[in-house]
Amino acid sequence: MFETITYEVPAERVTRISLNRPETRNAQNTKLLYELNDAFDKASADDDISVIILAANGPHFSAGHDLREPDPIGSLKDYDTVGTWCGFSCDGAEGWMAREKELYQGLSERWRNIPKPTIAQVQGKCIAGGLMLVWPCDLIIASEDASFSDNTVSMGMTGVEFFGHPWELGARKAKEMLFTSDFVSAQDAHRLGMVNQVVPAADLESSTLALASRIAAKPLFALKLAKESVNAAADAQGRVSAMQTAFALHQLGHSHNMQVHGLPIDPRGAGGLVEAPKK
Repeated sequence: MFETITYEVPAERVTRISLNRPETRNAQNTKLLYELNDAFDKASADDDISVIILAANGPHFSAGHDLREPDPIGSLKDYDTVGTWCGFSCDGAEGWMAREKELYQGLSERWRNIPKPTIAQVQGKCIAGGLMLVWPCDLIIASEDASFSDNTVSMGMTGVEFFGHPWELGARKAKEMLFTSDFVSAQDAHRLGMVNQVVPAADLESSTLALASRIAAKPLFALKLAKESVNAAADAQGRVSAMQTAFALHQLGHSHNMQVHGLPIDPRGAGGLVEAPKK
């Protein structure tokens, strides 16, 4: 059924969805994101499932967006979009913003509001777009070798489209992460409250599954209401409006880079994955 993810039920009332592009360090192309959304929908609609684990195959959780995907905007025509934004084929900033509103900010927000507890199981590197997979989850369990980075400022951008940094790390550490593009260790992420537990790499899968099973034993309706309550508290603090502002500034960054470099990002910070058009 799926090509870029796997879907299994490893324990009673628990689903585990795993990213399955290890040859690309689980870089996210359009197919992976829509298959992941379909898998989340499948688990959400299954009344026999109470908890969803998001994991990844291979040594690293995710290298972020797949910058080598050909025709990223045109690829949307092959999928049924799930948001209400439109104009994917429009020229200039309009088409690019529409894609990111749908695939990045839109899907991440949608996954945050899945009415069941979700747990991210993270090993190795989790970079930029990878954060937009783990931050929507309710809990994060990390292996001791896990580390997290948003390197988008190096590419002339403001931060990833689902701008959760201040809520996940606090304002000062969020600025440090963005300004330096340095990795945040699993241990620091735990200390700051972004990660719930740090466990030995050999125990990551079993520890995450044990936690999921403990949660799955609780009444599902109560779990749904508890999640809704905590999410509402964060939204009342201004999370939604702050994310909308950050997303708008992100689009300004793309527009600026297109004018200066002919690309939506500054190629000098992309590690050779993209090249500026020849003049």
